[in-house]
Amino acid sequence: MRLVLATRNEHKLREFRVLLRPHELVALPDDVTLPPETGDTFEENAREKAQAASEATGTPAVADDSGIEAVALGGRPGIRSARYAGEGATDADNLAKLLAEVPENGDRRAAYVCSLAYAEPGADPLVFTARCEGELAHEPRGDGGFGYDPAFVPADRDDGRTMAELSVADKDAISHRGRAARAFLDWLEEGA
Repeated sequence: MRLVLATRNEHKLREFRVLLRPHELVALPDDVTLPPETGDTFEENAREKAQAASEATGTPAVADDSGIEAVALGGRPGIRSARYAGEGATDADNLAKLLAEVPENGDRRAAYVCSLAYAEPGADPLVFTARCEGELAHEPRGDGGFGYDPAFVPADRDDGRTMAELSVADKDAISHRGRAARAFLDWLEEGA
């Protein structure tokens, strides 16, 4: 199946191309404008983006909204993860702000959340949501991944490595995006 990915984020496009194999994932056409992320949940934002991309292109589309929720911050940054340090902030800016706000000796638990929406023209989108539990490292480590990966230590592993220190295959096996993608693929295999 050929799917449009409703994002301008090259990291996500590369990651989802692997996660959604054997399906062909294509970039969002330059002339398609996505709606602003104004929803109150990851699910709402993913649903709106997938539906907009599907209607604009006339083809099936997928979109995700994902982020990190820190227990010590009452779930922040949550849906504001990509803009946590302000509009135009870099991944490093967002990560630095998160690590500065979570108390050094406080609750370091966090979770990655991903809502992956699938939409076809004229149909209501379906959403698959998954989590990856873990904790925040005290300082960034590793060169892989993107976003908050250098400080996220997944609970699924017992070696203390951050997501940015894992191989792509190891990360995909436990990540929030990997889990959401597998739920979507399972649904497709069951006959949608």
